[in-house]
Amino acid sequence: MEYSGLFVVLEGIDGSGKTTISKMLVDRLNGLGFKAEYTFEPTDSEIVEVVRGKYSEYRDAYVDALTFALDRLLHLKRKVIPLLRAGFIVVSDRYMYSSVAYQAASGAPIDWVLLVNKYALKPDVTIYLDVDPETGLRRKQFKTTRFPEFEVIDFARRVREVYLEL
Repeated sequence: MEYSGLFVVLEGIDGSGKTTISKMLVDRLNGLGFKAEYTFEPTDSEIVEVVRGKYSEYRDAYVDALTFALDRLLHLKRKVIPLLRAGFIVVSDRYMYSSVAYQAASGAPIDWVLLVNKYALKPDVTIYLDVDPETGLRRKQFKTTRFPEFEVIDFARRVREVYLEL
């Protein structure tokens, strides 16, 4: 795919600093005269909200992987790719590697989650922020979160292990 922008992704477990660093990076780039835009995954799309709400009893690693993959493809088409074509540096707080790490830690095979995301745009730069799971969850304890079910120490350890495998 042809575009003149740059797609930068920050990955890591909850509390690793992705949101803070992503927003600081966008502010700094804009301050230097670049066109930069912050985004995040999963988005607040209707798809994610319906699965988390109406179909929550059916959620598992496979349903989540497929939901987040569809959310991702629509987000790419609606927002990310148009910005990249317009020459923006798009900084994403999480991307497909989060889905691989979280859904694999929940029981889906890594290869399967990668296959589900086969057609997702490859980032130009991926930055992994490694943090000890205890530190990450301690940082998150005073913040509201969209997915509290993932903020358990044993789960955070498994997620980190998958990230380190990638």
